Amino acid sequence: MHAGLGNLQQKMTRVRMKTGLNGLKGKEITLITIVVMSATIILWNWEKTPRLTALFPPQDPLQLSSEILSSVPDEVKHPSYVSDEEKHPSSVSDVVKHPSRVSDVVKHPSSVSNEANQSFNVSDEEVEHDRISEAGKNHAIQTFPNPTAHKTERNEAQAERTSKQEENIKHPTNEDPQRSSLISGEDKNSNKATESKVCNYAKGKWVLDDKRPLYSGFHCKQWLSAMWACRMMQRTDFTYEKLRWQPNDCQMEEFEGSKFLTSFCAFRMQSKTLAFVGDSLGRQQFQSLMCMVTGGKEAPDVQDVGAEYGLVLTEGNSRPSGWAYRFPSTNTTILYYWSASLCDIEPIDINNPETEYAMHLDRPPAFLRQYLHRFDVLVLNTGHHWNRGKLNANKWVMHVGGKPNTNRKIAVIWVAKNLTIHSIVSWVNSQLPKYPGLKAFYRSISPRHFFGGEWNTGGSCDNTTPMSIGKEILGEESTDQSAASAVKGTGVKLLDITALSQLRDEAHISRYSLTAQPGVQDCLHWCLPGVPDTWNELIFAQI
Repeated sequence: MHAGLGNLQQKMTRVRMKTGLNGLKGKEITLITIVVMSATIILWNWEKTPRLTALFPPQDPLQLSSEILSSVPDEVKHPSYVSDEEKHPSSVSDVVKHPSRVSDVVKHPSSVSNEANQSFNVSDEEVEHDRISEAGKNHAIQTFPNPTAHKTERNEAQAERTSKQEENIKHPTNEDPQRSSLISGEDKNSNKATESKVCNYAKGKWVLDDKRPLYSGFHCKQWLSAMWACRMMQRTDFTYEKLRWQPNDCQMEEFEGSKFLTSFCAFRMQSKTLAFVGDSLGRQQFQSLMCMVTGGKEAPDVQDVGAEYGLVLTEGNSRPSGWAYRFPSTNTTILYYWSASLCDIEPIDINNPETEYAMHLDRPPAFLRQYLHRFDVLVLNTGHHWNRGKLNANKWVMHVGGKPNTNRKIAVIWVAKNLTIHSIVSWVNSQLPKYPGLKAFYRSISPRHFFGGEWNTGGSCDNTTPMSIGKEILGEESTDQSAASAVKGTGVKLLDITALSQLRDEAHISRYSLTAQPGVQDCLHWCLPGVPDTWNELIFAQI
């Protein structure tokens, strides 16, 4: 009996011991759970607790120098928003309403260097021509709605990529595959990367070519102004005529005038019109092309059709606002319209002969609005007329939104210029869906080469040995950041000539100008034949 009770007590003791052990484990689990939850709450509130975050401050953002910050308007430093629409304004009016939409441009004042503060060598005749010929009829302010801008831009970008791929297949490159892979970041064995590689015509070097020039500066008198025909001056060295631009990664087809009129690069200029709109450098490019197409020979069958575009000599002007010529054999028209600023210029008081002129920074020239539908290729440029001396001499008064500009930040010359470039490119881009056959280019700025001073302080460019010898342009991006920023995301292509022209300091008119004063040289305009011929070759390589 006693033995049975003893066994029972022992069993009950073991049960109590097991129960206690299980209870202890439960407490441990509860304690661990509390610790984990507490740690989670602490971590969750870590960044929201100032005292905690103060212990470990975040990494400092990129800091800009005070010099750079001081040159950028407040609305550029602190844009109100940066949506996709903000980056690619769909109309001119949008750009004006939101100046921060041109922030990409106004971050790069270096592209105009000291142009804004310099008044270049301009005769009174040219100043008068600027003021009168650019002042067209009194056109009411227009808005240019573009509700499908983003869809259009995407479609245009896709079409442009497809076009470039096709062109690359037609004109295979001879580049080193390994070098190509390093540039593109793709595997060198990737067929897809090779097929999508598009030639950057701005990368390359100048090479001697005995087949140059493409025409004679002696014989192209029908189209070439005497003030740019260096063969007709006292200059004796003409090595600059023998240089040809050779892109690094592709070959440019040899330019032939007859081929251009019929089937150059499969883009037939038959029954088509090419228009240059810009300043005197644009006029040089126009005259260069006329000489290239005709081979510098007399072409009596070419018709003057300037009247069709309102390009006629008017009272008070020494020359018309432009020229237009048609080749009857192919019905091809090449024209030039003078618009030094690419702004719409109109007299403020048409009844006052001493009137000032409204310079509409956000409105394309009336000529473009009226005749754009007739163009198949358009080449725009501006740059060297954007300085206080020119604006004051021409009596141009900045206007925005149809009213005199009151924004002191926009009144800064380089900001006003870049606003205009963005406005005109944006407007042309908004018109492309209406005219799907139009190929539009904005040409980057042509460099000046004044050494030792400005045009009126002893600056010169009388070097006869090209600085381009042994040098090569390798940069992927344009050195004219204003122009590159303006065309980015649009259907307007960049005709990038700045860096390659920068290497040609010996090709300017220099001291040989027919109208030069003692100690004054022209280091802005080019001798023809010369560098602008290459600009035209680059156009047709891209169309």
